[in-house]
Amino acid sequence: MGAAPAGALDEASAADAVREMFTSIAPRYDLLNHVLSMNVDRLWWNRTARAFTHILRTPGAQVLDLCCGTGDMTFALHRRARQSNIQFLGADFSHAMLMRAEEKSGRRKIRWIEADALNLPLASARFNLVTAAFGFRNLANYDRGLAEIYRVLAPGGEVGILDFGEPKGLLGRVYRVYFRRVLPAIGTLISGVRGPYSYLPASVLRFPSPEEMLQRMRQAALIEVSWTPYTFGIAGLYRGTKPAKGITR
Repeated sequence: MGAAPAGALDEASAADAVREMFTSIAPRYDLLNHVLSMNVDRLWWNRTARAFTHILRTPGAQVLDLCCGTGDMTFALHRRARQSNIQFLGADFSHAMLMRAEEKSGRRKIRWIEADALNLPLASARFNLVTAAFGFRNLANYDRGLAEIYRVLAPGGEVGILDFGEPKGLLGRVYRVYFRRVLPAIGTLISGVRGPYSYLPASVLRFPSPEEMLQRMRQAALIEVSWTPYTFGIAGLYRGTKPAKGITR
């Protein structure tokens, strides 16, 4: 189970379609994120970063931000660090997105690599923290994505996956009207590209429920898994830990 853009016939074509969509909106990606979320996305990134302060202030920690896009989650993590020897790595398979991230980096010591989250060119058991903000949902295979995260995590390392959800009740009904009708129209108008903002609501609808996602994380051998809703469940943070000893892959 994974992302399935319109017209995709298999995992390879799904991944290609996602890459092309994000490349097409890279020039206005940041503007659209802030406009469409009414700047609440900044609060979500910062809240996620705060959740991992204990790692970000550990000398020598290594941090990987997967599906990093233009780097906003990576930058939020970097701001929480208090040690100069912490290594930050942002990975994405869209070259255009990484170019924007690099432009925004300034003097921050962050390394950016073009890489597929399902097949990372990185050593196993390396990172103390792996995050993915609003990108995991776009992977062509969620279970393989979790397996790859598990592989690169150091024993005792943690993962944080921030992504959209489906709020319940009256708020949920109102939000769904906005998310499925208003948001695609505004996104298409500003970006000049229709596909990505029609795909977004469909990708959230397809994404596993919190209960199913937590079960998939357990099946990937992660422990201490949890989900914390943000803004009434419009978004939420999935967390898990790689056992310090025992299960290996």
